[in-house]
Amino acid sequence: MVQLNDLRPNPGARKKPHRKGQGIGSGNGKTAGRGHKGQNSRSGGGVRPGFEGGQMPLQRRMPKRGFTNAPFKKYIVAVNLDSLERFEAGSVVTPELLLEAKVIKKIGDGVKILGNGSIDRALTVKAHAFSKSAAEKIAASGGKAEVI
Repeated sequence: MVQLNDLRPNPGARKKPHRKGQGIGSGNGKTAGRGHKGQNSRSGGGVRPGFEGGQMPLQRRMPKRGFTNAPFKKYIVAVNLDSLERFEAGSVVTPELLLEAKVIKKIGDGVKILGNGSIDRALTVKAHAFSKSAAEKIAASGGKAEVI
């Protein structure tokens, strides 16, 4: 049985860290691979990310214009009437049912029914929004369009 105190890493799996600045014979003594003088040879030396040596950085050279509403954007899923043909007459079509039937991939911020195609059966369709033509076609086929 293996005990915790018997566990050892595989041979060669753990290398000793390379110790810089430990004498001339190590091949990395004296300047420890930093070269002579200059900003990068100093302790705490170097430049911040994006610094271009005083040249106007790319971030500031690019034009900034306008406003973006992306973080507050609504993701509305569109479903056309011809996609509702798969449900039998008299059924209640909800966003959850559409998800289950793989008509849509996700509900997002709402489902909107659009009027592309035709419908020949009476369905009760519950959705977050309807286009005018979709609501008319659903009503014409004897169904109901209910806004959630």
